[in-house]
Amino acid sequence: MIAIVGLWSHALAAVLYAALALWQLRYWNAGARNRPLFGAFAVTALWAIFVASIGPGSVAAGVAETGRNFAFLAFMFAIFDEADGDRQPAVKLVYTVLAAVIGLQLILAGVIPGFANKPLIHDALSAAAQIIGLTVAAGALVLVHNLYGQAAPDSRWGIRLPMIALAATWAYDLNLYTVAWLSRGPVQDLIAMRGAVLAMLVPLFALSTRRNREWRVQISRAATFQSLSVIGIFAYLLLMMSATRILEIVGGEWVRIGQVAVIFVMTLAAVVLVPSGRMRAWARVMLAKHLFEHRYDYRDEWLRFTRTIGVAGDDEAPLAQRIVKALADIAEAPGGLLLVAEADGRFSVGAEWRWRHDVPRCNGSAELIRALETHAFVLDLETARGGRIRVGESDISAPAWLAGVETAWAGIPLLHNDRLVGLVLLDHPLVRRPLDWEDFDLFRTAGMQAASYLAEARGQEALADAQRFDEFNRRFAFIIHDVKNLVSQLSLVIRNAERHADKPEFRQDMIATLESSVRKMNDLLARLSRGGSNVEAEPVRAISVASAVAPVVEVKRRVHPVEVEGDATLAALADPNRLSQALMHLVQNAIDASAPGVPVILRYGRRGGEAAIEVEDRGRGMSAEFIRTRLFQAFASTKDNGFGVGAFEAKGLVAAMGGRIEVESREGEGTRFAVYLPSAERAGAAAPERKSA
Repeated sequence: MIAIVGLWSHALAAVLYAALALWQLRYWNAGARNRPLFGAFAVTALWAIFVASIGPGSVAAGVAETGRNFAFLAFMFAIFDEADGDRQPAVKLVYTVLAAVIGLQLILAGVIPGFANKPLIHDALSAAAQIIGLTVAAGALVLVHNLYGQAAPDSRWGIRLPMIALAATWAYDLNLYTVAWLSRGPVQDLIAMRGAVLAMLVPLFALSTRRNREWRVQISRAATFQSLSVIGIFAYLLLMMSATRILEIVGGEWVRIGQVAVIFVMTLAAVVLVPSGRMRAWARVMLAKHLFEHRYDYRDEWLRFTRTIGVAGDDEAPLAQRIVKALADIAEAPGGLLLVAEADGRFSVGAEWRWRHDVPRCNGSAELIRALETHAFVLDLETARGGRIRVGESDISAPAWLAGVETAWAGIPLLHNDRLVGLVLLDHPLVRRPLDWEDFDLFRTAGMQAASYLAEARGQEALADAQRFDEFNRRFAFIIHDVKNLVSQLSLVIRNAERHADKPEFRQDMIATLESSVRKMNDLLARLSRGGSNVEAEPVRAISVASAVAPVVEVKRRVHPVEVEGDATLAALADPNRLSQALMHLVQNAIDASAPGVPVILRYGRRGGEAAIEVEDRGRGMSAEFIRTRLFQAFASTKDNGFGVGAFEAKGLVAAMGGRIEVESREGEGTRFAVYLPSAERAGAAAPERKSA
C-alpha cells in the first residue's frame, strides 16, 4: 500500500512540476532569478520521476534531490543579491557554506550505494547523509526566514507564497531526516508522502508567478545576526547528534567518558565566556570585522543616538551628560567626558558619564581648539601619548593634560557653524582597537549633530535670560513712565508757585497735588518691593463709571483743562483701580498731544448695551499705519520723549477686565480713544457701588 501511494504521489508531483517548468520558460529573460526557478521546477520533476520509477534510494533520486535543493537555493540567492548583497557578506557566506554542504550531499548520494555490502561503512555514510540532510534543511529554513524578514513591506505580498512553499518543502525534509535519525531505520511512509506534499505546494508556486515580480529586500543587520544565531544553534545540535552517533559506533566505556567530557566542556564555556563583557565585545568586533562590510548599523545607531539625546523629563540626566552617553554608546565605550570650549582658549569640564579617572585641568588648549575648528577632525588619542597629535593635515603638540589621560581613546569635536562648542573624550572600549575611517566619519557626523543640540539648548537658555531681562526692563519702563508723569505734575506746581504762592486756593490745591504725588510714589515703592504687577488687581464687580472717572479728572485738571460729559447713573463691570490706571494713561497721552489751553474731553455713556468711556483730544493725531502696527506695542511712541508704554498698559488693563479699546485718529485733527466695558445693568448686576471723588 505504501509503495502504491509513493508511486502515484510522486508521479503526480512529476507532472505538476513539469508543467510549472514549462510555464516558467515564458519568463526566462525576465530576470536572473527566473532561470534557477525554472531549473528547480525541472529538477524536482526529474526527482519525482526517479523516485516513482527507480526508488527513493537510487543514485539518480539522490542526485536529483541535491540538484533541487541547489536550484531553489540559487533562486533565493538571486533575490538576495539583487538587493545589493555585497553589503552583507555574512549572509553570502551562509549561502556559500550551504551550497558546499549540498555538494557534499551530492557526493554521498553517489557513494553510499557502492557500500551496500559493507554494513559498517554503509551505516556510517548513511548517518552522515542524514546529518547533512538535516543541515541542508535547517540552513535553508533559516535563509527563507532571513529573506522574507528582509523583504520590503510593499513586496511581501508577492514573495510570501514562494517562501511559504519553500519553507514547507524544507520543513518536511527536516522532519523526515530527524525521524530517520531518531528511529535508526527507514521511514517509508514519510518518503511515500513526500511526493503528495510537494504536489500540494504547486498552487503556491503557480500563483506566485502571476504576482508582482519586483521583489525587493531591505538589508538588515539585525535579521542577519538572528539568522546567524539560529544557524549556530542548529550547528550545535547537529554537532552533538554527530558526536552521539560516533560514540555509539565506537561503543564500550568511551561512550560514558565522551558524554561526561562534552557536558564538562560546554558547562565550562557557558560559565566562563557567557557572563564576560569583554568576551561579548570581542565576539561583536570579530563578527563586524569579518562578516560585514561596515562596522556599524547606521540606522540603529542613529535611532539610538536620537532617542538618548531627545529624551526629556525632570528625572532624566542633563542634556550634556546625555550627549556624552549617546556618543559613548556608538563605540560601546565604558565612559566619557565633555569639555566645553571657552572664549579664552581653554576647556572647562561640562559633563561626565561614568568617567572613572581624574578630571584633567585643561590649560594651554588654544592651538588645539584652532586646529579642531579648522579641520573638524576626530582625535586618535593613542597618538597623543608621544606628545604630538594628528589633526587633519596638521601635526601639533598635544597639550600636557591630554597626553596624561592614559585611557582616552577618541576625542570627538562638537562643531556648530565652524565654531568648537566642546570636545568629548571617550574611554577605550573593552576590546582595544585602533580607530578607522568608519569611526572617523560616524563620530564626526554625530559630533556635529550633538553640537547642534547643545547650541540649541544654549540658545534657549539665552532666550529665557533675555525674556527675564525684558520683563524686568518692561516693569521698570512702566514705573519710569509713572514717575515721569509725577515729575511733570510737580514741575507745573513749582512753576505756578512763583506766581500764585500767596493765594490760599493755590496752596490748598498744591497740598492736594503733593499728597497725591506722595501716595503714588508710595504705591510705586510698594510695587518695586514685591516685584509684582503695576496695578493691584481686584475682582471685577459692578462700579459707577463716574466714581472711576472723577479721581482721574481731579488729578489731570491740575495740569491741563479736562472737560467731562456723561451719564452719572452709568455702571460697568470693572476693577476700579485698573480702570482708573488705564484712564490715567489715556488722558495723559491726550494732554501730551494737545496744545496748551486746548481742553481734553472725557465723556461716558451707553453704547449698544456696553458702557463706553471716550477720551478725545484735538492734537497732532496718528497715522493709520502707526495705529495698526505700533500703537499698542511696548516702547512705541510718536512723542520725542515718550516711553511708549501708556497705550500698551491701558490695553492690557482693559482686556484683563473683559473690555476692549478702539481708536479713531486723523493726523493734524486729533484722536479719540474709546474704552468699552460690559454694562452692569445688562449683566443683571446689583446697584453699582458709588465712591466719592
